[in-house]
Amino acid sequence: MRRAKTAARRSPLPTHDGTNNSEASNNGRGRSTAGKEPTAGLRERKKARLRQQIVETALHLFRQRGYENTRIDDIVHTLEISQPTFFRYFPSKDAVLREVGRRAFARQAESLKSELSTKATTEQRLRRFYETLGNTTEVGRPLWQAVILAGAMDPVRSPELRGAEAATVSLLREIIAEGQKNGEITRDFPVVHLAEFMEGLFNTVVRQWAVDLTGPHKLTERVRNAVEFFLRGAKP
Repeated sequence: MRRAKTAARRSPLPTHDGTNNSEASNNGRGRSTAGKEPTAGLRERKKARLRQQIVETALHLFRQRGYENTRIDDIVHTLEISQPTFFRYFPSKDAVLREVGRRAFARQAESLKSELSTKATTEQRLRRFYETLGNTTEVGRPLWQAVILAGAMDPVRSPELRGAEAATVSLLREIIAEGQKNGEITRDFPVVHLAEFMEGLFNTVVRQWAVDLTGPHKLTERVRNAVEFFLRGAKP
């Protein structure tokens, strides 16, 4: 009798759908395994969302308080996360600025791709591209001052940006190369050099504007003059 009772206790009980507990448990494990991939995808989306929230919150505070006056404590307090959580995404406050720089290069690349898809002259493309770039930069002057001073868009000081910067310059070269092909741009200089000249002009103008707090603050006018100077010098 004891053996029978013990066996009865040990035997799996049937469930409502006709399976026993052991089978239900195994099926449950099967469902858990099958659900691992969607769970992993959800986890990655949550990570990407939090990373984006950190960047957006940091940028808001940088603009509101200034980069130097914003601490990591301020960012994590606003987001209600811990410092270790912040450091899992960014090793430092400067790293957030480098992410801003990377995204800026990505936007520039998209804008240049858009220009390449239009049936416009080289002058129209370059004027339009740099005018848009100047307007965007001028709106966030304190932020871009921090970006420049930290070298957050300098591929020499921030090697992880070299790929993004190279992609942007490559598209600029395409525009200039088409200009040479159409007889709009001089062939006396290689495309590589001409792209460097234009980029050098723009970067110098932005750096001077960002750090020269006592001088003229109208970046768009400075950029317009730089582009005009380049176009006049690059005429065939």
